[in-house]
Parts: sequence; C-alpha cells; structure tokens
Amino acid sequence: MRELLRRVFKLTIPIAAIAVAAGCGGGSSSSGGSSGGGTPAAGTPQKGGTLTILASSAFGVADPAQNYTLQQWALLIDTHDGLVQFKRVGGSEGTQIVPDLAEEIPQPTDGGKTYTFQIRKGIKFSDGTTMKPSDFVTTFERQFTVPGPTSFYSGIVGADKCTAKSCDLSQGVVADDNAYTLTIHLTASDPEFLDKLALPFAYVVPGNTTPKLTGNNVPPGTGPYMWQSYDPNKEAVLVRNPNFKVWNPDAQPEGYPDKIVEKYGLQVSDEVTAVENGQADVVFAGDTIPSDRLNELGTQYASQTHVNALTADWYFALNTKRPPFDNLQARQAINYAFDRKAAVQLAGGSSLAVPSCQILPPNFPGYQEYCPYTANPAANGAGPWTAPDIAKAKQLVQQSGTAGQSVVVNTDGPDKPFGEQMVADLNKIGYKAKLVVLAGSIQYPFLQNSKNLDKWNVGWSAWYQDYPAPSDFLNVLLGCGSIHPNSDASPNIAEFCDQGIQSKMDKALTTGVTDPDAANQLWAEVDHEVTDQAPWVNMYNPKQIDFLSKRVKGYQWSPQWYILYDQLWLEQ
Repeated sequence: MRELLRRVFKLTIPIAAIAVAAGCGGGSSSSGGSSGGGTPAAGTPQKGGTLTILASSAFGVADPAQNYTLQQWALLIDTHDGLVQFKRVGGSEGTQIVPDLAEEIPQPTDGGKTYTFQIRKGIKFSDGTTMKPSDFVTTFERQFTVPGPTSFYSGIVGADKCTAKSCDLSQGVVADDNAYTLTIHLTASDPEFLDKLALPFAYVVPGNTTPKLTGNNVPPGTGPYMWQSYDPNKEAVLVRNPNFKVWNPDAQPEGYPDKIVEKYGLQVSDEVTAVENGQADVVFAGDTIPSDRLNELGTQYASQTHVNALTADWYFALNTKRPPFDNLQARQAINYAFDRKAAVQLAGGSSLAVPSCQILPPNFPGYQEYCPYTANPAANGAGPWTAPDIAKAKQLVQQSGTAGQSVVVNTDGPDKPFGEQMVADLNKIGYKAKLVVLAGSIQYPFLQNSKNLDKWNVGWSAWYQDYPAPSDFLNVLLGCGSIHPNSDASPNIAEFCDQGIQSKMDKALTTGVTDPDAANQLWAEVDHEVTDQAPWVNMYNPKQIDFLSKRVKGYQWSPQWYILYDQLWLEQ
C-alpha cells in the first residue's frame, strides 16, 4: 500500500530515549470484560468509557469498498467482518489467518481454484437484519461497481467482465442461503487469496447495499461496534453494536471501550498536549509529532510511548527506461554512493529507521539480510549496510559511460530533504542532478504514468504492506504485470521487468499453494536477484511511534493493523 496516511514520521532529531524507554508492541492480552461486580482490581481489564483518538485530518470517503487507508481500516476491523481475519492479537501471531464469519478455513479444491466456506448462522448486522451467504455476492460485486482496488479480487470467475456500471459474479461467488455455504471460484490458484479475503474490501455488507459509492455513510456491519456518524471535518464515532455476540474471539473479540471517537482538525502539537493532559487518549500514528516535543515523550512520558518496526520501504525508484539508469552499472553506482545513514537521520535517527539495501523488509516472509551496496560488504552480501563506497560508485559511473549526464530527481514537498540528499550524492559521483518537487497529491500518480517517463530519472516513494506476503512487495512493485502503460495506477514505477526473475516469481506464487516454506526460499532468491539489478535505491525500513494517555491500558500492536483500538481499556 502506497498510502500517505500509513507513512511514518519524518523528524529532524534522534530520539534514542524513546526507543530505550518505550515498549515494543507488547501489553496486556485480553479476552473479555471484567468479572464480578463492583470496582475492578488495579490492572484488571474493564469495559466502559470513551476512547478518544486525535488525528490532524480524516481518511476521506468512508465506503469500505473504496477506502484504502489504514486510518479507516483500524476502525473497520471493529465494525465489520470477513470470511477470515488476521488474528486479533499483538506480535507475530497477528499475521495468522483465522476463521471469522466462516466456521473454518477450507482446503481449496480444483487445483486451488475453488473455496467452499460454511458460513456461521445467527449473526446479525448492526441494523438487526440477519447476515446470509448471499450478502457476500453483493460485497464482492461492489468492489467493482464502486469501484475499489479491484486487482485483489480480479481472479474471481466473472470479474474480468465487471465494470463500474455493472458486475455479475454469480458464476464466481455462489451463495446457498439454505445450506449456508459460499463457494468462490478462481480462474487460477492464488496462495494469497485468504490474505486478500481478510482485508476490509471483502468485509460483508447487507445484500441490499447500493452498488454505488455510499460516501460517508458506512453500510451496517457485524462487529462489536457500529458507525454512529462520520463527518470528515469533525469526527468519526463508533458505538457498541447491540446485535453483536462473540463467535470466535481470535477473529472478533468483544471490545472494551463503550465508544471510540476519532476527532479531526487539531495541530499535532496540540494533540500531544491533549493526550499528555488526559483530555484525549491516542495521537494518531500518521501525524508527524513535532521534533520539539520528542524529548518530553522519551523522558516524562516514556511509559506511554511505544516504538514498533514497520514492514515498509522508503525508497527511490530509478527510471529504467531512460538514460542513465537504463544502464545496470549506473543503477548500481548510485546504490553504492547513496548515504543511507544521512537518510536515517532525516527520518528521525536510528530509533525510527533502519538502513536497508533490499526490497523485502525485516521480520517478513522470505527475508534474508542482503546488502551488496556498502563499504566492506559481508561475504555474499549477507550483512547490513555500513557506509557508502564512493570510490566503487565513481568507478561504475565511468565504466557505464554515463558520467556527466543530467538527472532529474522527483519528490513531494514533505520529502524534499531526501531529494536534496539524493541530488548531492548523484553530483558527488559525476552526474548533473537537479530536484523537482511536486505536490503530494499528484507526485505518485505522476511517477506511475508512463506518459511522464521522459520527465524524471529518480523518484521518491514509500510502500507499506497490504498483507504479509513477499509478492506484495516484489511482484506488485517490481513485477512485469504491474506495469500499466499510460495509467496513474501502475505501481512498478521503475518499469523494471526481467523475464527470468518474473518466471521465478510466478513459480514462487504457484509453490506457495502447497509448500509455503519452499516458496519463501524462492522469494528470498528473487529479493536478492532484484536487489542485484538495482531498480531502486532502497533507503530504510521505518518505525512508528504510538503515544497514549496515562489511563490507557492493554496496549497491543498488530503487524497488520497496528494499534488494536478495541482491545485498549480505560482506567475509570
């Protein structure tokens, strides 16, 4: 997901004190409210109260078929459900797929192309209507008529004929409301299909929901909370769903707060002050905390501050269709020259970023540490980045025959400092680089559209996982099939396509259906081979700060959803 609301902070000073003092995604686990009557004992999870989140801005249109921000997803997981779900716990267990509205996870048949789910009975939407298997037909068809990011479900039989005007998935999504089954037919096996079903795009809505965009009115869901209101200029309000009952606590446990409110419009410094004073509970993690507030968080409020590593890349894509970076040696040269330590400092220091040379992030399936682009590399590149190698970079520039060529570096406004550093490093090894800065709303579409390939050579970008699968980085961002000419939705912005590497990606995808471990080994090889081809200059993997009020307990951090809001409980 290349989503600005998922981006980590860009800070100007190190905050090592926070990293030392803060927790790292742990906290109390939970399985229900307090037991017995009277006042709960200290430290005992308890229901009640209003959890207040502060965010500088809202997340846009609220229809779950279209919204593609973690900011709303973190709320939708509390109001809606899918056939399956990522386990609702912190830590590595949070990447496990568990059954949700389906009674169990079925084994696919027909060579991995058919999934038959037994749907749970007796579950009601927040408006009181009974959830039926046929409601899922509407849910998947809306993904194409609203439309949303349709590529996740384009493998369903019939999806290729869907348009924004109409969609008939009756052959691909077959519901039997008498037997309470739902059968999904795919055109080809997909080892990541269950991950895709666990995304909010596939969360069930009532069958009578309009096929068009619902705007800021979220359709009813089946979770422990429901949307009372959403005003992008003011706030989102979630209250308890009176029709909810727990059917699988691993997928959808009962929540603790009686109400969850996300308020919009404050300056971030004022958000921090409000949380410090107990006037609110959470500073939204997508808001950049001012650097002059960091010392107090790391000292006075260390126990309320949490730092977590994110499965994400911040990188510069190299335009492989235009000189000088249509030349492998030129691409490798800037990888050797780029000062990743300086980029880490721009990101806030080693507490908030870790330098990286490769595509897959740490703690991710298929990851094996690899960095050939460093001074004094480890044997076979199996080690970390330590420092630039300017001499090696200059040598490669001369060998490539590209010395003295002009290079245009493109960033958005907030990331201008990274662009300035890239320009300096390019000039240092013999290029004539200049920086072009575009507004954030147009910069990424500009880079994606092949009509603009003659206007840039190096483009800033960032990517955060949609779900924990290597292809979500390697195939989505660097696969041949992710190049869509003349489109603003072409995520392979480097336009890198190596047929040999693509064949290995395809093999890894197929292998993953039956042998995930073997597939991850193939993905590790792909990761290293792509890194050797240098279509990017990967800068670093970011971390995230969560700042909570003193009364908030039960903090859990999910690698998939980040803070689990509903599992926080409030001291009354």
